[in-house]
Formats: sequence, structure tokens, C-alpha cells
Amino acid sequence: MLLNSNLSGGRKQVLKMDGPQNVVSSDDSCVGDAVIEKYVVESTESASHVQLACSEPYCAFPLNGHELCVWNARSPSDQLLSLRGHHQSITAVTFGNEGSPLLLCSASRDRVIVWNLEECREDALEGAAPRGTVLGTLLGKVLCLRFSPDDRTVAVCAGNKILMLDAKGPSVLAELRGHLAPVTALVFCAWQANLVISVSEDRTFKVWDCRVGTSVHTSPVLTAYPLLRVFVDEETKQLVAGCADGQLWIFSLVEAHHYRCVTRVDLRKKRASFSARKVPSGPCGLSGESQLSSRNEQEKEERIESVFLVLQLERCDLSHILNPVCECLPSENTKCLWIGSSAGLFLFNLANFELEAVLLYKDFTSLSIKVAGSCAIMNRTTNEKAFCLLASMFGNEIAVLEINLPALLRSQQGSGVGKGLSVLASSCVLPTSPLYFGAAEKKSTKPVGQKQSAARNPVQDRPLVFHSKVRSSGYTAAPHVAMSSPKTNVKNDGKRASKCKNSYKCRDYPLESSLPARLRERVAVAQAPTAVCHLQYSGDGQRLACGLANHLLLVFDGSLTGAPAAFSGHDGPVSAVSWSHGGEWLVSASQDRSLRLWSARGAARTVLLGKDMFSKPIQFAQFYYVDAFILLSSGPELHLLKYHMETCKDEIKRYKQKSKFKPVHRLSMTNATEITSLSAVNDFYSHIVLTAGRNRTLEIFDLNAGCSAAVISEAHSRPVHQICQNKGSSFAAQQPEAYNLFLTTAVGDGIKLWDLRTLRCERCFEGHANRCHLCGVALSACGRRVACGAEDRHVYLYEMGSSTFSRRLGGHTDTVTQVAFSPSAPQVQLYSV
Repeated sequence: MLLNSNLSGGRKQVLKMDGPQNVVSSDDSCVGDAVIEKYVVESTESASHVQLACSEPYCAFPLNGHELCVWNARSPSDQLLSLRGHHQSITAVTFGNEGSPLLLCSASRDRVIVWNLEECREDALEGAAPRGTVLGTLLGKVLCLRFSPDDRTVAVCAGNKILMLDAKGPSVLAELRGHLAPVTALVFCAWQANLVISVSEDRTFKVWDCRVGTSVHTSPVLTAYPLLRVFVDEETKQLVAGCADGQLWIFSLVEAHHYRCVTRVDLRKKRASFSARKVPSGPCGLSGESQLSSRNEQEKEERIESVFLVLQLERCDLSHILNPVCECLPSENTKCLWIGSSAGLFLFNLANFELEAVLLYKDFTSLSIKVAGSCAIMNRTTNEKAFCLLASMFGNEIAVLEINLPALLRSQQGSGVGKGLSVLASSCVLPTSPLYFGAAEKKSTKPVGQKQSAARNPVQDRPLVFHSKVRSSGYTAAPHVAMSSPKTNVKNDGKRASKCKNSYKCRDYPLESSLPARLRERVAVAQAPTAVCHLQYSGDGQRLACGLANHLLLVFDGSLTGAPAAFSGHDGPVSAVSWSHGGEWLVSASQDRSLRLWSARGAARTVLLGKDMFSKPIQFAQFYYVDAFILLSSGPELHLLKYHMETCKDEIKRYKQKSKFKPVHRLSMTNATEITSLSAVNDFYSHIVLTAGRNRTLEIFDLNAGCSAAVISEAHSRPVHQICQNKGSSFAAQQPEAYNLFLTTAVGDGIKLWDLRTLRCERCFEGHANRCHLCGVALSACGRRVACGAEDRHVYLYEMGSSTFSRRLGGHTDTVTQVAFSPSAPQVQLYSV
């Protein structure tokens, strides 16, 4: 029948709010505008710890114990569809997966009933009592119900067993036994309909083959608290299990991964880090005193706040709302997960394992329920709005919340949104910029003057008796320097240059190639065990530079064949190596606080820069701004050096050092923290320099402005030991937006993919063992793959669109600490301790 919520009779008391109520937030985030309490009703019995159900546009919940009510968001909120058939209190409710007809199943200790909503509504309109189909009787207390993907089977969690019932009649298809405690939740595997995954109070999850009736996999005991909810993401093939202490356990269901654990998430810690990086969006009509008192009360409550009891896990598609600016990122980055807990609602991103939004019930003064005992959330949005069904843990209230997702996300945007940073230089060099020194020097001579001078004086170099060279006037004009730009896949009016400047650029990187799978070559860098501090390929992929801890710099052939060229001169471990844009020079930094420039043609032509100039060891050094500068870090300071290399050979004055350098600019990290990693692009003009500090922050410097542009606090749980930018390659074309992506890695905290324009972590790569060693990371030339070392003597390869690894390469006998992708071929070089 259709039950009007204003009616009351006997012991029944149904209370209805006078229309939807805007919920006022007690904090200063303006989040109250995003939440509306659409409906609230009070039952004579508590619905706490009862499985509630939502399916767009319906919400189903037990009223007064044994009466099942269905609320429709599209119809007037004061009318409910009441279904009667149970004689004892309803303990579980679930909707079917097919939209036509939409089925609803309810369970109590006395019976399990399936309802056809269309038929029930027609019967109610005709004045008849709706009837359902009884599937089973006296099954005991049912904690969870679930329809199969085709709605032909209903899984019933009754005690320690799982019953597979026919949805059309009272028939038991299978009985699954094996859990040692009551089964709290289960889910069907969408891509394998015969697989069912269940969680239990025995703190394990099991994978069942319901056709055979046997267990396929049993996990070890995961935690000290019961597992309450389970969710399976079809696209990423990941299993998410939520437990009573607010922990999320994420496992990979890929067949080759053997149900390995991807990561573990603590909602309390995630909520604390989310609050730390969230920027208040302004006052919400509260006075300063009330805001201050609210914060103080919130801090007091947080001290005694209980754990976030995971009550519900449901998918949430934010592709139309949280659309990433970078089109090269996959659409999976917008696939999120609703987490309904006893204290609030959380939007959890399955790509980067971070929270997108937080709604705590206690922060809303007008919300009827402050602590939830049951929760259900619609997996589909209506006009960008989601509905949440709550039941009070200590009271008898049941409420429906309407959540405006765009407003919610806008109110909780991080500090990095809207910065407008980009690796690609979008403006000219400012006259006040530190980079203006190099740009003005390149433009100081005109190509026209060079041509005229050459026409007036055709005399070229003449050898003298001392075998030196006399410079004619033609040498006074520098050649015209063309603006360098990254290789992108943006078409230029359909035209293509007929000739390449370098012969090696004519070959393209095979974008559709498979992942590296076999070992091609193995070499030893030294006779005694020696650590490799840094690896880097030259731009053409023909040479590989290795900085060693035994003070040597080795240059191998790209295929690791033949004897390497050895460069000696440092008095300490070579901590950094970098190739020039043309591959003619190498710069190396050492722990002896020196910087050396080497000619790639031979070790005899070397220049020592900065000996004893820096008070602390030089950790990182590289060429910058298309070889116009040298960029290095020493302690908390970032140094920009202008250098001049004298390439003319004068046999008379060969003892005199003509090469020189000049400090141009110096910047310090915020709070003067030590720089642990440094990265910048040299293959094309870019004003951005990325740094990482010992205090676990990332800081972005804009050298065109000569100052810090942004700071990302708490980027990792430990200091970042490597920043790896997507610098592209001459052999592979990428979208321009892809160059704004970069990787960071820290010991024990995995790998994170960041977007410079939003300063957001877009994805986390988990699964490789890295708990104490500084394991390196590398990006492929096509920007689609990630390689990293691990302590289990393997190299892990990831696809950019997946958080779990795609392949694991073995062959090493110790921890793999350094990896490098070839810019010209799909191959990776690696080194182990």
C-alpha cells in the first residue's frame, strides 16, 4: 500500500520534516550548501546494523521492525510504498541489478522475500496488498543479501554459511561453508559470474566458486577487527575490504597477481592529511567567535572520537565532475568510491588512494543523525546529485540526504587548484628573470650581420707556425639559435620537415610495443661490489652514463657492449650525472663538493667547477634551459650557474684555464630544509624546477619569476628521494599536457604520479617492496610506462592507467636501486646493489 507518513496509529509514530531542509555546516568550509536532508522518519525499532538499500531512484529501509518501506526520489517525499510480509524484524535489504523489472529482496529470521517493485506499486494503486515471493524460511539471522549480476540468484549470508537461492522460487542452489564466524558481506565478480567473494567476522575474505561450491582462495587473517564490507571494482579488478577499525584493504584480482595486497588505507590518517591540505573557502555566515568555538569543540571531539566504522562501500563516477585537465590521463582517474562510516561519508579515489571529499555528520548542526549505525548510497547520480540513506546508531531515526557533488568538491578543493603552472614555457623571459642572462646572450648577435661579414671577408682560418688558429671577423657572430620545443603529436597544418637535423631522429619510438620481458645483456661496473649512484641515457639513446660510488664515471654503449669509457677525477662518490642536450658534454656532481664538466669525446678535456665553493655536498646537478645553465642543489639551496666552455685548442696556452662559470641566481627551500631531489627539463625551454625537501614537501620554483611558485606539503609519509619528470624523447610524440606529469617516490610510501597544473596526486603505484633502500624510478619515452626497482631483487613495470604492476623482471641477486628507460627503444637498464 501507499503509506502517508503523516498517519499514525497504535504504536506507530512516523515523523516527517516540513519539506527538504538545507543543512548548515558548523565549520568554515561552506560545505553545508552541498547537503540537503530530504527526508527523515522515526521508527519504533532501531535500524542500526541493518543492511539498507539504494538504487536510483529508490531507497529501501525497514520501518517499525517488520515493515519494508520504499522511498522514491522522483515522487513526493511524503509518500512511501509499504511492503508487508515479514513477521519478525527485517535485518537485510538489497536491490537487483536489472532495471526492468527492478527486484527488491528482504530478509528476516522467519523468511526471505523477493518483491517486484512494478507489480507491488500497481497492486498498491489498485488498493490490493502487494505480495512477494518467499525464497526461504527460518534461515536464521541474515546479515547480507546480494543479487547475482543477472538477478537469477540471491546470495544469503546466514551465520557462518552462504546460501545461493533461486530468485524465482524456494530452491537452494548451493551452500558455501568455510568461514569460522558470521559472514558480514559478499559480492559477485562481474567478469566471472561464478565467483563470489565474502568477508567475515573471522577477519578473512574467501573467494568461492558457487557452481562447484568450494573455496578458491582464503586470505590470511588481515586485522584484529572484523571485516564488515567488501567491494569489487570491475575496471581495475581490485578488491576493497573495509573493517571495523576504519581500515581499507585493497587487493588485486588480476589472475597473475594471486590476490596480492596492493595497499592498506587508514581512514583516520587520510582524513587528517586531507584536512591539512584543504583550503577554507570562506565563511558560511558564522561569526568569528562561533567559528573559533566550533573549531575548539571539534578538536575536543576528535580527541575522544571513535574509529571510522566502515558501513558501506559503493562506486561513484566523477568523470563529468572531477574531469582531469590532462587528457593523457585515463578515465579511471575519476572512478571513486563512496565510503559510508559511522562518523561520516568519504569520497575515496581508487587511482591515487586519496580522499576527494569528507563529510562528517557532527559538523552539521541541522542533521538529524550524528552517528550512523547503517548506511546505503546510490551508485548512480541524478543531475549530479547522490542520495545517501542513514540509520541512527543510538536512536530510531532514518534519514535521506541529497548530496550535490559539484558543490561538495568545490568546497573542498586543495590549495593547488588554479595555479596555472606548466612545464612548457608559455611566456617570454622577463627582463628581471635570472634566465634573461642566457636569453640575452643568445640574441646579442644577429644572423644578418654574420652573413654580411662573411661576404666582405671570405678569408678563413690560416694555420701559423705555432699551429694555432687566427680568428677572422666571421667568428664574432654567433649562429642563430632556434627555439627548442618538445616533440608532440599536435599536427602542424599537415606539414612535416623533409629532413631531420639529426639522423637518429628519423626513427620513431614503437608506441605499441610490448613490455620488456627478457634479459638481453648483463655487465659488471666494477670488479669489487660498487654502488651505482645515478644512471642516465644520452638523448639519442646510444650511450649510458653511470655515476659510481668508487669516484668513477663510466660511459657505456647503449647496448652495453664493449668496454666503457672511464672518467676519473672526483674524490668522492659521483652522486649525479647529466648529459647535455647535444650529447657532447657530461656534468657530474660528487660528495667532494665539486662539479666537473667532461667532454664525451675523451676524459682529457675536463673542467673543474666550484671546487670548495659549496659548504655542503652537491647532491644533484644537470644542464638546464637547453644547455644555457647548470642547475645544482647543495644543502637547502638551489644554484643556477652560467658557464662558458673554451673549445678552441691552443697548444701554446693549453696550461691556462679559459673555461669559466658565473653564479647567476640562488634560491632556498621553504624553512631552509635540505633538498633531497631535483628535476628540470633541458631538452626544451622550461621555467619550472621541481624540488623535494627533507620535510616531505615538494616545492615548485618558477625561474622566470625567480621565486617559489607552489608548495605541496606532506607529499609522502617519508622524504622524497627521487623526482622523475616526463621529459619526453626525440623518438616519441606525446600530447603537450603529458609533459606536466611527474613521479615521486619515497621509501615505504610507493610511487605517486602528479599533475603540475593541479598539484594533485593523480595515481599511486603500489606493490613493489621498498622499505629501507632508495629504489629508483623511471618513465618510458612514450610516457605510458613506469619502471621501478625493489628490494625483492626484481624490477616492476606499471602501465600508466593501472595502480598495480603489469610485469615483474627478475635476474638480479640483490636490491635493484637504479633504473633507466632508453629514449629510443622499449628497453630498460637497471642496477642492483
